[in-house]
Amino acid sequence: MRTLPLCLAALLVTTPALARQSTQERGEAELAKQVAGLVPGKPVQCIALSQSDGSTIIDGTAIVYRGIGGKLYVNRPNGAEMLREDDIPVQYVYGSQLCRMDQIKLLDRSTRMERGFANLGDFVPYTKPGKSE
Repeated sequence: MRTLPLCLAALLVTTPALARQSTQERGEAELAKQVAGLVPGKPVQCIALSQSDGSTIIDGTAIVYRGIGGKLYVNRPNGAEMLREDDIPVQYVYGSQLCRMDQIKLLDRSTRMERGFANLGDFVPYTKPGKSE
């Protein structure tokens, strides 16, 4: 019975600290979780769509593309501050690759209205230690 008040007190102490974190700080923390245990490689300008298995938007920070074999590609687009986890990204692809400077339109999930856009930057591959790019 005594643990409940302690848990509530701990929650009240940590909640203001979380609220004070900026969107980018929370995004950087989430990105760090996603790439934990992986090693960054040399940035590339394009990734083949046939080698991509979806993407995740990290609020105000980056788009993480899942590659085959557990490889992740982190893209920090110009306009990353516009990114929201619940956005629908609409990618304009010319050919079979997604490349640096390609534009991503961001749609609000509930209204389907355009919220803004971002231009992709370089893709940084993250792999398990010991695996080659």
